[in-house]
Amino acid sequence: MTDYKKYAKEVFQIEAKALADLSKQLDENFNKAVETVLKSKGRLVICGVGKSGLVGAKISATLASTGTPSMFMHPVEAFHGDLGMLKKEDVLVAISYSGETEELLKLIPYIKAASIKVIGMSGNPKSTLAKNSDYHLNVKVYKEACPLELAPTSSTTATLAMGDALAVALMKARNFKPEDFAKFHPGGSLGRKLLTTVESCMFKDKLPVVKPTDSIQQVINTMSSGRLGLAVVVAQNKVAGIITDGDLRRAMDKHTAKLFALTAKHIMTAKPRTINKKMMMAEAEELMNAHKITSLLVADNKGKLEGIVQIYSLNN
Repeated sequence: MTDYKKYAKEVFQIEAKALADLSKQLDENFNKAVETVLKSKGRLVICGVGKSGLVGAKISATLASTGTPSMFMHPVEAFHGDLGMLKKEDVLVAISYSGETEELLKLIPYIKAASIKVIGMSGNPKSTLAKNSDYHLNVKVYKEACPLELAPTSSTTATLAMGDALAVALMKARNFKPEDFAKFHPGGSLGRKLLTTVESCMFKDKLPVVKPTDSIQQVINTMSSGRLGLAVVVAQNKVAGIITDGDLRRAMDKHTAKLFALTAKHIMTAKPRTINKKMMMAEAEELMNAHKITSLLVADNKGKLEGIVQIYSLNN
């Protein structure tokens, strides 16, 4: 049986070198391109044909989800009416590895006439595209991973990496944070964690509540029926303590046969940590992880119990 892994390893080696070479090719044009986008009040419009177009669409999607308004424009469609989507505040990223793609170059005069800045991305700094760009980003590779040197492989990887570099540089310049990312991804797990409040995840019905004077048997019954692995001790309408499964086990080891002569106040953890229901769920989870606990009590500013949140609440 042929060992095809050797072909895969060759591809990885060739494309890894192509990426490493990009660092050596970076020049001041990259800084100027980033500054131009930051100063722009419009969108970063990506344009390309074929494989460059497919890579450009991915770059545009990455930019849009990381704080840079972006859209993809196909040059053929642009030449037949879509140019009307462009505004003078926009910046255009034109992608062509050869730098000589006819469909793309035909747009340049119209783009220039509209005073729209052009960032060219090609593998030839002396190409027509490079010469007609305000800033050129060099994505030249020493060879394609394709054994025929025909199919764009290393070159598309390099182009994609340059697009990622542009997106990341803009993120850092804007101090783009996880909370910002979540706003553009509300349907994903990160969005749910960073945009969801404790109130929307907490248990608030039929909470396992006991009084300080309740017997241990009552505590056990309440914990069993509550199914949260704990009981909250409430006195004078305020949270006085918490009894977890761990507290109960430790009490059993310590008091043995005398345990059932005690009451809730004897085994509870007094003055437990409480949080506000408006706290973000991500922050609540960080607290639980930091203190190695799985539950937090939710109380108002007067100490009245409002709910219980647990570390796996987002999955309920």
